[in-house]
Amino acid sequence: MKRQHFSNLALACQLLAAAGGLTLAAQDPGQVTAEQQKSNKADRELTQRIRKSVFADKSLSVSAHNVKIISRDGMVTLRGAVKSDDEKKSIEDKATEIAGQGKVTSELTVTPSGSK
Repeated sequence: MKRQHFSNLALACQLLAAAGGLTLAAQDPGQVTAEQQKSNKADRELTQRIRKSVFADKSLSVSAHNVKIISRDGMVTLRGAVKSDDEKKSIEDKATEIAGQGKVTSELTVTPSGSK
């Protein structure tokens, strides 16, 4: 039983690693990722302020609370799936209010419940 559990765990880890590799391969080489976010204090604080604002809105879904927020040189990129156009707009508005007009790029997609 332990051997089968270990084999299943090993397979799951391999699948996860392969999926991660496919995701990286499919990305536009010029596209900024969370791993490429600069570690300067201003960008970290900008990301943190937007994240707190999104997380504080309890009307948003778990998906919306987990969108990627990437700040680089004061510019913000939002990525991920949300459940509705209203959630998308709400997150974009929060980011724009904090970062400033013209400093937010939204790559958010709407994926309604049950359509995966």
